[in-house]
Amino acid sequence: MDYYYVNKNAQPTGEHEVHKSTCSYLPDVNNRIGLGYFFSCAEALKEARKYYNNVDGCYYCCPTCHKR
Repeated sequence: MDYYYVNKNAQPTGEHEVHKSTCSYLPDVNNRIGLGYFFSCAEALKEARKYYNNVDGCYYCCPTCHKR
């Protein structure tokens, strides 16, 4: 089980990326919202959609949920 965050800052293409807490590309502490512990990035994306409509998994730490 991993802890996930969503980036408050949208990517240039409009989506807010979801990251694992161990990601090398984790946003600064002021630019992220803690989502909680989940067994999969799909569950974390579902939680992130409570904050933002347009979300995507990080290419590096959540490749199975990265669609853009």
